[in-house]
Amino acid sequence: MSKKLMSKFLSINLPLDEAKILEKYCHQTGKAATDVIRELIRALP
Repeated sequence: MSKKLMSKFLSINLPLDEAKILEKYCHQTGKAATDVIRELIRALP
């Protein structure tokens, strides 16, 4: 089975201040929010 088919869709609610932090970071790094969140999850123990 391909990795795409094994994906799970998540929807999250963020407080406005946290959403702005994420948007600013994405703008500064050129990364998509999905990629930033994936990187953070992968860094968890």
